[in-house]
Amino acid sequence: MNRRRALATGLGLGLAVGRASAAAPLPGPRFVNTVLLGGSLEEKLRAARAAGFDQVELWSTDVERAEDGAPGLRARVAALGLGLTDYQVLLDFDGAPGDARAAKRNEALTLLDTAAALGAGTLLVPASTDPDCDPARITEDLVWLVDEARRRGLRIAYEGMAWSTVNPSLVQAWATIRNLDPRHAGLVVDSYHLFVRGETPAILGDVPPERIFLVQVCDVAGPVQPSDYRAVARHARLLPGEGRLPLASLVGKLAAIGYRGPVGLEVFNDRLEHEPPEAVAKQAFGALQKLLSEGAL
Repeated sequence: MNRRRALATGLGLGLAVGRASAAAPLPGPRFVNTVLLGGSLEEKLRAARAAGFDQVELWSTDVERAEDGAPGLRARVAALGLGLTDYQVLLDFDGAPGDARAAKRNEALTLLDTAAALGAGTLLVPASTDPDCDPARITEDLVWLVDEARRRGLRIAYEGMAWSTVNPSLVQAWATIRNLDPRHAGLVVDSYHLFVRGETPAILGDVPPERIFLVQVCDVAGPVQPSDYRAVARHARLLPGEGRLPLASLVGKLAAIGYRGPVGLEVFNDRLEHEPPEAVAKQAFGALQKLLSEGAL
């Protein structure tokens, strides 16, 4: 049976009171990325809350479609009793080549200001996928970005994606941000990117748990070839327990290192996106809770 729990508050996270299995080893809030659910944004938010999720991840497209803009959307999210895990996504920022660098910095400022207006607290920034990325500029760019986030009371969650041009692995992403301001620069741990590249949760033993800003989980049907990394990630992820990833080992490792932050679902799935959001959200929350309970064993 689910019970209410008091959620630890974090920098700008706007955590809500939520429900979780008493056996779950991770005490942080449960979230769902809006990409999983079909329907209007209002329907997605209501379905997420009714299913039991504490928070949602919002995209810039969600804000663009909101008639009342970021302040109005912030009020509606709060009225439903939801928090915001993060706002996304700033793509191809780090190491942007000379002719794109100024535009990327302007885009970053816009996204940071929107995140602040939403009360999101954290901006998600994947490692660059630009084939012309300049590795020599990455540290300088991230230092600048983290400084701008700090000015606004925000955090940067950096994510190595399986097909990133630079820093595609969790090990590389951590090496890149570990010496940045620890209060404002941390990692995204995504089960998809972790496992499809052959990494294991053991590497999290080298990461202080407070430097992991959020954990995204999903499953996949089988091994993914490098040529298919992006396509599967964007169209064919599965709910936990529907595929072959050793997700319980990830949960167990996170519990072992004392991770207490948000854990939730980022599942791009073309089929689920076209099903009723209420049913999908309920199924998704159940799958997440089952996984977390299994990870406690």
